[in-house]
Amino acid sequence: MTVVEKDSERPLTTEGRTEMQKIAKSLKAIGLQTNQIYTSPLKRARETAEIAAKILNIPTLEEWDELKPDGSKAALYRKLEKLERNSRLILVGHEPYLTSMIGEIIGITGPRIVLKKGGMAKVRITSFTSQISGELRWLLTPKIMTKMS
Repeated sequence: MTVVEKDSERPLTTEGRTEMQKIAKSLKAIGLQTNQIYTSPLKRARETAEIAAKILNIPTLEEWDELKPDGSKAALYRKLEKLERNSRLILVGHEPYLTSMIGEIIGITGPRIVLKKGGMAKVRITSFTSQISGELRWLLTPKIMTKMS
């Protein structure tokens, strides 16, 4: 057994890999349309993104330091703003960073949104002017996603 000292180097568990494969297969079965994944460079996030990219046939997989747990949301928003309008992309990151980001975009604070490990949210960004804003379109748990197909 290999001992990993840093949390950032900890890989997905066998169960985590299996669950992510099921989730990605369900997303493919329902016709999720995207062609880009941006991921935190931390090992578990990278592995999650690679599984999704393979199953969903996503050609673009890129690491963004801004998606690390201590990443800069302001820098992340600047990168997102430069992408093509109406881009359909997947961001793979960590909690509570992602929940905090979703809350900030949709204008709520506090623990009102719960994004489970392997969960997925669809957020439509409506503006980057002065302050990022948008709307939560849906929030899915891994359990729901694996039952969709």
